[in-house]
Amino acid sequence: MIPPAFIHELLARADIVEVVGRHVDLRKAGINHKGLCPFHGEKTPSFTVSATRQTYHCFGCGVHGNAIGFLMEHSGIGFIDAVRDLAQHIGMTVPEDDPSPEERARAVQVRERHGSLTETLARAADHYRVQLKNSPRAIEYLKGRELTGEIAARFGLGYAPQGWRSLASVFPHYDDPLLEESGLVIAPGETDADRKRYDRFRDRIMFPIRSVQGDVIGFGGRIIDEGEPKYLNSPETPVFSKGRELYGLFEARQAVRQRAFVLVVEGYMDVVALAQAGFANAVATLGTACTTDHVQKLFRFSESVVFSFDGDAAGRRAAVRAMEASLPHATDTRTVRFLFLPVEHDPDTYVRELGAEAFERCIERAVPLSRQLIEAAREGCDLEQAEGRARFLALAKPMWAALPEGALRRQLLGELAKLGNLEVGELASLWRTGDASYRRAGTPPDRFGHPSIRRTAAASSRRVRSMPVEPSGQALRMLLLHSEWWERLAAEDHDLLHHAPGPVGELSAWLERFIANHGPAPWASLEAALGAHPLHAVAQQAMAAMAVDDVLSFADLRRTMNLLWIEHLKPQADVLAAKAAADPRALTQLKLVLERITALKQAVSLPLEASSG
Repeated sequence: MIPPAFIHELLARADIVEVVGRHVDLRKAGINHKGLCPFHGEKTPSFTVSATRQTYHCFGCGVHGNAIGFLMEHSGIGFIDAVRDLAQHIGMTVPEDDPSPEERARAVQVRERHGSLTETLARAADHYRVQLKNSPRAIEYLKGRELTGEIAARFGLGYAPQGWRSLASVFPHYDDPLLEESGLVIAPGETDADRKRYDRFRDRIMFPIRSVQGDVIGFGGRIIDEGEPKYLNSPETPVFSKGRELYGLFEARQAVRQRAFVLVVEGYMDVVALAQAGFANAVATLGTACTTDHVQKLFRFSESVVFSFDGDAAGRRAAVRAMEASLPHATDTRTVRFLFLPVEHDPDTYVRELGAEAFERCIERAVPLSRQLIEAAREGCDLEQAEGRARFLALAKPMWAALPEGALRRQLLGELAKLGNLEVGELASLWRTGDASYRRAGTPPDRFGHPSIRRTAAASSRRVRSMPVEPSGQALRMLLLHSEWWERLAAEDHDLLHHAPGPVGELSAWLERFIANHGPAPWASLEAALGAHPLHAVAQQAMAAMAVDDVLSFADLRRTMNLLWIEHLKPQADVLAAKAAADPRALTQLKLVLERITALKQAVSLPLEASSG
């Protein structure tokens, strides 16, 4: 745990303009700096960095945050790694739980060891690139796959020669333990006398695998002629884990942000061929099934993921594994889709034979997660028979239960119930969903899809205190209960809460700072973090007024924010209405404000009132 005081000092000493300027070409624009947003494609700069506020904000895609948040988003790293990166850059030492001298020494040794391994792998990658240039046979192979020199250079492709000890010409000490630990050299045998070292990769096209920071952490080798295995990967090492890394992610980061989705394929050659065909947002798993770690890493870079699989039985099985890994992370703001190619094709052969436009159409027709779940559950089930429907629901239940609470989960419950020939309430009861909107007898969801405000006497008795009616107070309590929702609100919503009168505005500002520094946290953590802060009592009072049996969703918060906007815009409309008769500009502004109020009222299904203008 990094002490909060250190985070505050780190952000105070860091210059966000300098941090962002290492990755974005910034130009002075008044008191701020502007540039092209690195998180989405644009031709006109809308990305603003404020030296005064030490924050960044894009008016195009809405991303915003501080120096630590920028490093997390841009490099796809976690909070702790971003803090370490920033601290190292400005010469600060990260104090982590006041480690003992022995722990600090071990940490230094681990970092040095990792640095030595990545340096060793980088030297090998340089060697393989040189060998590719000197091997007409390897060059002809790549030309036969229709790859250009430009794309080969971009991905750092190389060639491991046929000899058993090619790396001996690169490393003066071929018996260096680092060569074995990095997976470059194999040394069989139990004793030094028996251990005859030789290169792991021989006569193979080499694909360097990079971390999201750009370090070479491993290799994939594709045999040129016939032989097994066709692809050979580096073994697990202290810097490389197949279950967590994705080939091509370092090269694809910018394209993923520009195209707003990441395309996941199964092979190295697929990634390279797709990049050459214009799909530079493609990455690949490393000869292993897609894991939950893979999915978490993918969602750091994009809210939309498209998995591409061959259409054969193996591809279908791989799709099921990818779907299962994705389910716990499929929130309502994320999309997961599945693309199945004809049995005779993989992405590489498809784009070479049929072209980029045809592959683009395949992406457009990709199957959404909800349909993939239903298709996976109904496989082999005869829905015309009661037994088949029962089996279908039994297979669907664990997949549905893995989804996070939200609109997608609730909608799927309805679809599954319909296919299973049951009422939604019957299926919910059968599965013991824990969804209060279906468990409450006599209180079905209202027309907004939320639990009815009518409650039984027992439910009412469990209230700690009545909920205040003003939207700002309601929004505050929801955000304290679900702080992860803060990042899903727009920047203008944040500003509206900041400017709310009294403690609501102050507590909103505190919450934003906490999330920027530490990420979302449950209310218990927020309460502990407030400690002796003057707002501690205010927050406790706000949460004490929360009904303990309330079942909330982000849609509840969005509706409350819409109400708050209506409350905020009405006085503006009154002022503009008074000026409209004499000021044409005021009349134009009034029309825009009234249109927005009307849209907001429609969104929350409020009765429309006669305008004051």
